[in-house]
Amino acid sequence: MDKMKVRELMVPVARFPKIADTATFYQGLQALEDAQDKFLAGTNDQRILLVENKDGNVAGKISPIDLIRGLERKYDDVAVEKTITRFGLSFARKSMQDEYRLWQTPFKDLCRKAVDIKIKDFIRIAEEGQTVGIDDPLTRAFDCFVIGRHDSLFVVDGKKIVGLLRFSDVYKKMSETIKACGL
Repeated sequence: MDKMKVRELMVPVARFPKIADTATFYQGLQALEDAQDKFLAGTNDQRILLVENKDGNVAGKISPIDLIRGLERKYDDVAVEKTITRFGLSFARKSMQDEYRLWQTPFKDLCRKAVDIKIKDFIRIAEEGQTVGIDDPLTRAFDCFVIGRHDSLFVVDGKKIVGLLRFSDVYKKMSETIKACGL
């Protein structure tokens, strides 16, 4: 496993369901549900929904958490987790919610916005710390998974996203390697 490269465990983007970044919040919700249903039915082996830009390149991914963040756009103004973690201020979470007036708009009003919100308005694109190179050693991915607490990493070849490295696949390989030691 020491010499293993990211490319050996990555899943190519072609194997994931995709949605255009111009799709609406509601279309994203439906696409995520469809991907989950197909995954549970065994007709699709992926439930991660990738987002493509107008050029057909993967720009990011979308999850149920992203949809919630998309409804309450004020989260873009808050770096809650980084601030709380950095300063050990877990007690500050409630006051930050109050200060930034998160979720003050009635939920039914937020839901009406779901037809106007575009995925590109709230998608989080691949950032440093959430990407690994296709030929990086797998140990580089360990750092990104542990430090960033990501469930998957974007795999890039140059600047283009060519796949995802899922933590579940890395963990499975690590588990197999440890068991093979015969401890």
